Amino acid sequence: MLLDIDVQLHYRLEEPTDILMQIEVADLPDQRVLNANLELGTYEHMARVAAHEGIGDRIWLRMTDAFTCHYTARVSVDRPVLNLADLDAVSPHLLPGDTVRYLMPSRYCPAEEFHSFAAAEFGEFEGGARIAAMRDWIAKKLRYVSGSSNSQTTAFDTFVQRQGVCRDFAHLMITLSRASGIPARFASVYAPGVTPPDFHAVAEVYLAGTWHLIDTSGMAEANEIARIGVGLDAAEVAFLNGFGHMELVQQSVQTILVADPLKL
Repeated sequence: MLLDIDVQLHYRLEEPTDILMQIEVADLPDQRVLNANLELGTYEHMARVAAHEGIGDRIWLRMTDAFTCHYTARVSVDRPVLNLADLDAVSPHLLPGDTVRYLMPSRYCPAEEFHSFAAAEFGEFEGGARIAAMRDWIAKKLRYVSGSSNSQTTAFDTFVQRQGVCRDFAHLMITLSRASGIPARFASVYAPGVTPPDFHAVAEVYLAGTWHLIDTSGMAEANEIARIGVGLDAAEVAFLNGFGHMELVQQSVQTILVADPLKL
């Protein structure tokens, strides 16, 4: 699966501002970056730092007056779409050390508040079958409504309101998974078919000894998603953090599925 990605960002700055950016596709075995280009406006400082789990990079910038960025990439995604219900969970005491933090509650994913609900609603299922049941429940019970949430909205808010955007769907999936003893993390991604076109968010769950992408919004399949980065929740994988006042002027995110000439 080939994806062409084009991102343009423009913010007005009132003063010299430190910016932490993570928008580049991570080069991984299941998603190879074939080519990429990053154009930045004038900056005083630029430095790359490792992102969580070694997946992708973050970039520190210090800019004055304006922040402008144009990122393009072509990515080859080679990842199967699996039947989650066929996958076994890993017992907590057998989990690798680097997955344990993804069992814990976090800012947007208060898993400790959902233990009783998860047991009552999905207790008849185990492992991947339980994850599939939770995914289907979210798809059935929640409405995707642009602008229905904000930076303060937690999975509990989404559960009560029964609506949200992609990050809210992902947060609820992560929360229910953790409440069931299955590690889950937040993934910032690109995917075609996202409406409206924008950065996208999905969940990743740990089953059968590896991580599996789940888009509970139903917009994308695992084999057409390109990861940018991962973390406990959206707070750890923001595409842009500005340490100062930033005024949005223009933002455009396009992800296009293109024909692979080797497969025609």
